[in-house]
Amino acid sequence: MTEIASLAPMIATLLAVGAFAGLIAGLLGVGGGIVLVPAFYHVFANIGYASPELMQVCLATSLATIIVTSARSVLSHHKKGMVEWQILRQWAPGIAVGAVLGVLVVAQLRTPTLQAIFGVLAFTVALYMAFGRAEWRLGSVMPGARVRAALAPAIGFLSVLMGIGGGSFGVPLMTLHGVPIHRAVATAAGFGITIALPSVMAFLAVPVASAPPYTFGAVNLPAFLLVISMTLITAPWGAALAHRLNPRPLKRIFAVFLAVVALNMLVKAFG
Repeated sequence: MTEIASLAPMIATLLAVGAFAGLIAGLLGVGGGIVLVPAFYHVFANIGYASPELMQVCLATSLATIIVTSARSVLSHHKKGMVEWQILRQWAPGIAVGAVLGVLVVAQLRTPTLQAIFGVLAFTVALYMAFGRAEWRLGSVMPGARVRAALAPAIGFLSVLMGIGGGSFGVPLMTLHGVPIHRAVATAAGFGITIALPSVMAFLAVPVASAPPYTFGAVNLPAFLLVISMTLITAPWGAALAHRLNPRPLKRIFAVFLAVVALNMLVKAFG
């Protein structure tokens, strides 16, 4: 009883974070990982599991939740006819390959390095989303096969290094090529599944020293279950909210979350 009572704050924190991450997943198409990675690190470190490999657990567990969250989100967007399935089919194979390559790299890196990578990449995307203009274009249609062969694996690779879904890179890519923001967010939810499913399968084979209890490979089962119990409820709410917002406020919300999380990670990496 005393042990359960001592774990109650951790359980409550993970449930609250899961609820918030679900809203973010539906609203911004990022799979919630932008919230979950730093939250997992904070929770696990505070209960005594800080280690050079802890970020591997945070990334892998975040990606595991994204499988469920993004699937629920993309279904909600699909009901509104917003998912660009042709884009998803064309980009999915390359994204999946990049995601697996990302796991191989993450397995060799340690917590401060992964925190620094997360912070720099997230802050870069945040700057674009905050200051980019709707009229900016790199093209009127999505890139063809040659460019896609390079960009799709890069999206998967970088997303795994951050433990996030495809929205952080997929949304800017699509909007710069003429895809409306709401359709880009909806389609990016599908990118999240393509990133998370193969990467989590690979992370299950990555051994982590000094991992929290009930961690399989690099995926922590209790954190996964607590978070998805809430994201299953709140992700559809976020998707519904996304279709009521104007594109400009949506971009600003996206940028604020990325910037806050990025700065937090950079402080931890270099502080």
